[in-house]
Amino acid sequence: MASLILASTSVYRRELLERLRLPFDCARPDVDEQPREGEPPVVLAQRLAREKAMAAAATSPGAWVIGSDQVADLDGHPLGKPGDAASARAQLAAMSGGVVRFHTAVHLHGPGASWDALDTTEVHFRQLGREEIASYIEAEQPLDCAGSFKCEGLGISLFDAIRTSDPTALVGLPLIALSRLLRQAGFTLP
Repeated sequence: MASLILASTSVYRRELLERLRLPFDCARPDVDEQPREGEPPVVLAQRLAREKAMAAAATSPGAWVIGSDQVADLDGHPLGKPGDAASARAQLAAMSGGVVRFHTAVHLHGPGASWDALDTTEVHFRQLGREEIASYIEAEQPLDCAGSFKCEGLGISLFDAIRTSDPTALVGLPLIALSRLLRQAGFTLP
């Protein structure tokens, strides 16, 4: 079987992929992640997943490459990684009491074939007070996470409900869909 590469340096995606117990390497894809003018969040997630896989595949011919991307969608507007505490506070305040859709796309590219999958997870945020937003950001430091929270940590306390077909998608890599794609590519999963 050809080698497997995760086109990501995300520790979250790496930890998720490790659950499948397949040997893999990681590669940093050189991709501009800025949305194009008028590009819907779901299309952005799909495009970036494909571009990441293709960028890593260009330097690893013959390998199977996984590209994935997640875009938080607040009323049709993409929310990126906040990068700093002020931006995280603004994002969480905007999501307070509302529903945010997290589009997590995955693209598997390999010798002679490629497949795509998409999971959309709805997160229902409870009403969040200014002080609890600041306290959460201080405690969790979610500055590298789309939507400014870590659902696998304390961020779960910010929600009223999550609606999804794949709980791993919200963390950043939809393992149910990816497992299906890997089996199509000929990988044997335990």
